[in-house]
Amino acid sequence: MTAALAAPLHLTDWQARRRAHEERVDGWLAPHLARRRTGGKHPVEDFLFTYYSHRPAQLRRWHPGAGVVLRGADPAEFGPDYRATAAGLTLDTEGVRARRAGSVDWIRALLAATAGRPAHLGCFGMHEWAMVYRQTQEEVRHNAWPLRLSPAETAAVVEERGVRCSHFDAYRFFTAPARPLNLLAPTREGQHELEQPGCLHANMDLYKWAYKLSPLVCSELVADGFALAREIRALDMRASPYDLAALGYPPVRVETPEGRAEYAAAQRGFAERAAVLRARLLAALG
Repeated sequence: MTAALAAPLHLTDWQARRRAHEERVDGWLAPHLARRRTGGKHPVEDFLFTYYSHRPAQLRRWHPGAGVVLRGADPAEFGPDYRATAAGLTLDTEGVRARRAGSVDWIRALLAATAGRPAHLGCFGMHEWAMVYRQTQEEVRHNAWPLRLSPAETAAVVEERGVRCSHFDAYRFFTAPARPLNLLAPTREGQHELEQPGCLHANMDLYKWAYKLSPLVCSELVADGFALAREIRALDMRASPYDLAALGYPPVRVETPEGRAEYAAAQRGFAERAAVLRARLLAALG
């Protein structure tokens, strides 16, 4: 499908959009790059840069999205996916779609399938607990930070609550003894059948699908996905077994009824916001 071309953006307008995007992203990048230079690590703020494949420079680079015409733009600034027209520079949407048809179709199908399901909010973040189940403090992934409970107490919470994780990329990090405790056995091949819109990790992944669809989607949408994923990651780790209060992340104690209620309320809010982003991605794909 060919994207309809909108009225051309004047030079000052699209450059203002680009500057605003770069300034927004720089606020996220500066602390991460400073830690990277000194060898520092942050279990919340660095996660989106280390877990996902989108590099800082790629996140900062601005693309207008399909169907946008830029007056006065230098083709060398935007790369080979753009073509010059009498009205200005624009993305070669047909060429990009043809080259990446398989990936685009896979992502569209996943987004649509996820959007069509009800949100399930009863997992209470046990996926993070399953990732440290039956491990010692030295064995856990973020071993520079203490666990809130002892390994035995942590295991007891997992065994009492059970695990209801539908997301393959969370499940694959479970410890071996935790996997049989999960209600499901997610696989990459079955992702379209299991992904559901209440899942924190599925909603964080909207950032991934946005940048994988770039430059067909505008960079502001990619940044919106990053911003939401960043907030979700904070809840993910606050509800985890780790004690990150010293970093400014007070725990959501999902081992208690009060903590589970707090988690479900926040999860519901994220699901509502993610639904808007998911719809914007689908709309951008036509």
